[in-house]
Amino acid sequence: MSHQGYRLLYWLLPLAALALLTGLLVGSVQISPGEAWAVLNGQGDPLHQTLLLELRLPRVLAAFAVGGLLAIAGALMQLLLRNPLADPYVLGLSGGAATGALLALLSGAGAIWVSGSAFIGALVSTLLVFGLARLSGNWNPLRLLLTGVVLASGWGAMISFMLAVSPSRELPGMLYWLMGDLAYAQGFALPWFTLLLVLLILQPLGRSLNVLSRGSLQAASLGMAVPRVEGLIYLLAALMTAVAVTVAGSIGFVGLLVPHALRLLFGYDQRLLLPACALAGGSLLVLADTLARTLLAPQQLPVGVITALIGVPAFLWLLSRRAT
Repeated sequence: MSHQGYRLLYWLLPLAALALLTGLLVGSVQISPGEAWAVLNGQGDPLHQTLLLELRLPRVLAAFAVGGLLAIAGALMQLLLRNPLADPYVLGLSGGAATGALLALLSGAGAIWVSGSAFIGALVSTLLVFGLARLSGNWNPLRLLLTGVVLASGWGAMISFMLAVSPSRELPGMLYWLMGDLAYAQGFALPWFTLLLVLLILQPLGRSLNVLSRGSLQAASLGMAVPRVEGLIYLLAALMTAVAVTVAGSIGFVGLLVPHALRLLFGYDQRLLLPACALAGGSLLVLADTLARTLLAPQQLPVGVITALIGVPAFLWLLSRRAT
């Protein structure tokens, strides 16, 4: 690993801290750093204590972890397919997870069953997309993208049906959640645990992932157990997508843009790229959520709207570059 890559990675740490601080201080009610410090010392205005400790801090921590999960999942997808247009949202994994989670919610299941159903939905979507894309015996990027788009449309139809038969009192919350909403993301322990666990699993595999990025045939010729590594990547990508969707709904384009942008800085060394994705993806989603909270304050926009406004033109630009 290059010293320059390490320096770039270290620069992301203060940037991530700045994003977290911005998410805590900026909103419909502005809080100065001095007032925030007083709250942390057990003093300060009671309103500021409620805003910081009970509302903003859990939301900011959840946003950071979800952004990191989506960015790493996108990086792993792009690694497998050697295609910068792959990510959980485009390939239908987010739609599968959302469908599973909504089915559990409508049946009155508890939080654990909602997360488990989201994981099953994401895993089924993963197996369908990658299985159909490899029918000819090797990866076909065009087949993959088409399969992902069609499958995402199918999940969307199922979601529309569930919304149509849902009680009217539950529709506003479900619609905001489907658009990507962190307003009720108070539980940040699960996404943080998942993010740290995935990083601990992937870091020792950095060299193997670097070899795999050159192609499965070359990796197999060097003695790597390619099906085992690919299977692990499938499971981790499905798990990360499921946790992210359970906490924040369907948020698009974080897993598409962040890995592609970071590869311009870090290259293809997964030992640097994956932790960089965690920091940059988390920072991006925290800043996007802060913008969603403040743009039309006191009204709050779904964070998925902000990421889509950024991601759609960037995706079209990437697609045009791939076509030329």
